[in-house]
Amino acid sequence: MKGIAIAVALFGVSSAFAQTVSPAPTPEHSVTGNLGVVSQYVFRGLSQTDGKPAVQGGIDYVHSSGFYLGTWLSNISWFTDQNAGVKNAPVSLASPGSVGAPYTAGASNSASLEWDFYGGYKSSFADEWTYDVGLIRYYYPGRFDNLGAYRQPDTTEVYGAIGYKWLTLKYSRGISTYTFGVNESRGASYLDLTAQIPLGESGFGLQAHIGRQNYSGNANTGYWGASGGNNNYFDYTDYRLGLTKEYYGFNFGLAWSYANTRHTAPDGNTTAYMNAFGRNIGRDRVVASVSKSF
Repeated sequence: MKGIAIAVALFGVSSAFAQTVSPAPTPEHSVTGNLGVVSQYVFRGLSQTDGKPAVQGGIDYVHSSGFYLGTWLSNISWFTDQNAGVKNAPVSLASPGSVGAPYTAGASNSASLEWDFYGGYKSSFADEWTYDVGLIRYYYPGRFDNLGAYRQPDTTEVYGAIGYKWLTLKYSRGISTYTFGVNESRGASYLDLTAQIPLGESGFGLQAHIGRQNYSGNANTGYWGASGGNNNYFDYTDYRLGLTKEYYGFNFGLAWSYANTRHTAPDGNTTAYMNAFGRNIGRDRVVASVSKSF
C-alpha cells in the first residue's frame, strides 16, 4: 500500500484505480514466534521467580479457519524454592497449596521450567466482537520426591473469552485433579477482565486488568489441619496497570500489579502465599519487559 501511495503521488494514478487493488489474502497457515525477557515472571498476580528475571518464548500456529495451536516456555523457581528450608522447618513454594510441608533430608523437589501447551478456536462476529475457546496444559518437568501435603503442580484448564475492540473478558476453569499443586482443587477458576487501549498515534498502549482466583472451599485437612484455614484461603483478587511501547520492532513494557494474597492461615504458621524466604509472592510487584515477535 505504501508503494501504491508513492505511485499516486508521482505519476498521478487515479484514486479509483488505487482502490481496485485488493489486499493480500489471509494465508491458510501461519506460524509466528516470540521471545522476551522480564524483570520477574508474574502470573495472575503471583511471582513465579521470587522477584528474579525470566527468559520466555513461544511458537504459535494459526489456521485461516480460526483454529490454533501453540507452546510457550519460561524459567521459574517457585517449586524448587521449597528446598531452601531446613530439616523439619515449615517451608513453602511460590504457588498456592504447595506450602507448609516439612523439608525432608535426602529428598528434593525441583522444577525450573514452565512449559505450556494450548489449542483452541478464535473467531469474530458482528462489529469488532471476538470469541475464543480452548484448552491449556501447564507442564512442569522436574523432580518430585518430597510432595508432602501438596501435589504435583501440572495443571489443565479450559477457557473461554469474549472481546469487544480492546476489552476482553476471560474465564478459565481447572479440570485436572490438582490446580498448581493445591490438593482437592478440581474446578478452581479464574475470571479476568483486561483492557489493551492504544493511546492515539503515539505508539503507546495502556494495559488495565482485574482478575479473581477462586478455589473450592474443601477442607483439605491433609494440608490445613487444625490451622483454621481451608482452600478459600488461596482465593484472591489481582490488579495490573501498565504501559507498552513498540520501538524498532521490539515491544517494551512496564507494569505494576497487586494481589491481595494472604500470608498464612489463622494459626499464623501454616502458610498460604508466604514462600520459603518469608516473602508473600503476591502483593505489590513491578515488572519491566522487552519482547520481539517474528
